[in-house]
Amino acid sequence: MVKSYTSLSEIKSEIASGQTTVEKLVKSYLNTIAVNARLNAFNEVFDQEALVRAKEIDTRIQQGVAGKLAGMVIAIKDNICYKGHKVSASSKILSGFTSIHSSTIVERLLAEDAVIIGRCNCDEFGMGAGNENSYFGPVKNFADETRVSGGSSGGSAVAVQAGMCHASIGTDTGGSVRQPASFCGLIGMKPTYGRISRHGIIAYASSFDQVGPITRSVEDAALLLEVMCGPDEYDSTLANAVVPSFYNELKKPGVKKIAYLQEALSSPGVDDEIKSTLIESIEKLRTEGHVVKSISFDFLEYVVPSYYILAMAEASSNLSRYDGVHYGYRSPVASDLESTYKRSRSEGFGKEVKRRIMLGTFVLSAGYYDAYYAKAQKVRRLIKEKTDEILREYDFILIPTAPEPAFPIGKDEKDPVVTYLSDIFTVQASLTGAPAISLPAGNNSKGLPLGLQLITRHFEEQELLNFSKYFLGL
Repeated sequence: MVKSYTSLSEIKSEIASGQTTVEKLVKSYLNTIAVNARLNAFNEVFDQEALVRAKEIDTRIQQGVAGKLAGMVIAIKDNICYKGHKVSASSKILSGFTSIHSSTIVERLLAEDAVIIGRCNCDEFGMGAGNENSYFGPVKNFADETRVSGGSSGGSAVAVQAGMCHASIGTDTGGSVRQPASFCGLIGMKPTYGRISRHGIIAYASSFDQVGPITRSVEDAALLLEVMCGPDEYDSTLANAVVPSFYNELKKPGVKKIAYLQEALSSPGVDDEIKSTLIESIEKLRTEGHVVKSISFDFLEYVVPSYYILAMAEASSNLSRYDGVHYGYRSPVASDLESTYKRSRSEGFGKEVKRRIMLGTFVLSAGYYDAYYAKAQKVRRLIKEKTDEILREYDFILIPTAPEPAFPIGKDEKDPVVTYLSDIFTVQASLTGAPAISLPAGNNSKGLPLGLQLITRHFEEQELLNFSKYFLGL
């Protein structure tokens, strides 16, 4: 088993003292991956390639020319393109597809000498809250293998949780980095929309999708964010914002004003132990001199419906490119162009993806566009304005990451809306584009990890990281 390191600085210290090498680290991680194959965290492991790259980076370290991430072994979600490697978004419809280019974030990670050890299982096209909608089967939670890992970046989270890599990269559309991080006892961050290039990321809902790191330390989250951020000519939605040296500028925050949603404590749908954890954190913050006040968010009941209407509409558009003609899966029984489209899509997409495509197509259709899609856009604006109003008065919003800990695999949900409601605390940041982070908050009485979430103003990731490091030390 590989030694458990909390931060890259620990790894670099041991490499410098000769206690380990990047090659030894990769070998240890590969062994751990093999031992924990039953968790189903990886769709593919780049074993030989990772070992070759590790040797190259060891040489660069000896020569004193290694990048910021030298010594960091990471895994990427299976919707992130890596040139010459397969990428499937855990869907049958992309079976056999090899990427012809690398995403901007992969290029930046490699340029700073990270080792990419494999691609991780996820909900198909990022659609799910438990990583149960993958063509390759569910990912099991290392804390309790009868429980889900969280979705959609469940494989990315479990890979770090079980010590199969040091850190991982996921994507967050409605909570897909933060919720699995919460279920696995890790740090998961969604930066401001427009902070990180989406070039080379298989799209689900383009106005929501954002790349984020899953780590064991705030320092590593800061470092990965710093490496991945910045201008990119291939993504016109990127904001023209200065990228701080997030890692070097980590410092203790002063006294802050923090709001928490009273609905998180009054709602019967929130687990009692999560409520207790939130109350305990509130009391600790007050003891430390921070101003912590209860607020009501009048639009909370609308965040999930508006998010799903908009996300499904965008998914309907984005997934129309998978047609069995250009690449990926093509039905072997198709006889003409029309049957190629129909059969390839009906056989290639999973049940949840088809459900969301159909609902998205419906809300965009003539006669229903104004009733659903246009109205959801107006609600999104109201939610953003209300959130911005709160954050003008308060530095952070503190809420649970999820209303419950990791739920059992195969939990019988006759109504998918019940599953969608597990996103109730994560989609606010997604709808508004605000940065948010999930932080580990101990375990419940059954040993299942719990997480709390902080949301702040656009492009104030530095303040979010600073306070997160401090918060974890309380």
